[in-house]
Amino acid sequence: MVDVRRLPSADDLLVLLTVARLGRFNAVAEALGTTHTTISRRILALDRQLGGRTLERTPQGWELTALGADAVTAAEAIEQSLGDLEARRSRSDALTGMLRISTPDGFGARFVTPALVRVQQENPRLDVEMLSATRKASQNRSGVDLEVVVGRTETATAEPIFLTNYFLRLYAGPAYAERRGLPERLEDIRHHSFVSYVESALQVQELGHRSSQLPLPVSSFQSTSIFAQVEAVHAGAGIGLLPSFMVPAGSALLPVLHDGFHRQLPIWAVARPESLRSAAVQVAVAAIRREIGERADELAA
Repeated sequence: MVDVRRLPSADDLLVLLTVARLGRFNAVAEALGTTHTTISRRILALDRQLGGRTLERTPQGWELTALGADAVTAAEAIEQSLGDLEARRSRSDALTGMLRISTPDGFGARFVTPALVRVQQENPRLDVEMLSATRKASQNRSGVDLEVVVGRTETATAEPIFLTNYFLRLYAGPAYAERRGLPERLEDIRHHSFVSYVESALQVQELGHRSSQLPLPVSSFQSTSIFAQVEAVHAGAGIGLLPSFMVPAGSALLPVLHDGFHRQLPIWAVARPESLRSAAVQVAVAAIRREIGERADELAA
């Protein structure tokens, strides 16, 4: 018979698993409804039980040691067994717990949100937190289970999953077009006002005006929110470089140089390997892909 008094705590193993997925004690504490101090104490207790360190701090955040990786494998088995038990008890395969995702606000609102709502409707005991962030894949532990990011992915510690490409195109509002006219050539942009991201706050440089190779405009209206940019273009602030999926068919916005200029950018889902083994993350990625597939025409314009 196994002496259970000498076995590591299953609760502490599951805490370590959550740390491995989210990477930051504060994020883990929020997900588990406890405190940073409690998480630290549980990890130290597990280290004592296992006779070594399970985590080490690196410039990229907390990383698993070899012992920690073995412990996470055991924790995943416990999580799977508990999930199977809960499914048998409730006679369903519903997911439970917390799923945390970061995503650009525009793509997140248009595609990720309906996908996650569908997931939650099918799994009513699953909590979802969606954070708006327009950035490239984090080199450090990000505090989320899954990142949806724009542009090239350059991280050795996480796995990228290609979701789709989309187009950035130029648009103007009717009032602006009537007041200022529309450019007939790219060089004419220099005579117009422009709506775009705040360049100094932009992490994905491909989204900005400076990297677009367009001429410098007379003036600019810049915002960190794509929704504010769309509203600014509607209100006549200038010509905007907008995702085409943010300008649906029937919109009052007018295409500008539609055949003369566009940018195509990829969108990826990025997560650590231990997060990608989570059933909730797998279901979320599948749901986002399904949403994209069902509405591919909105991304191909």
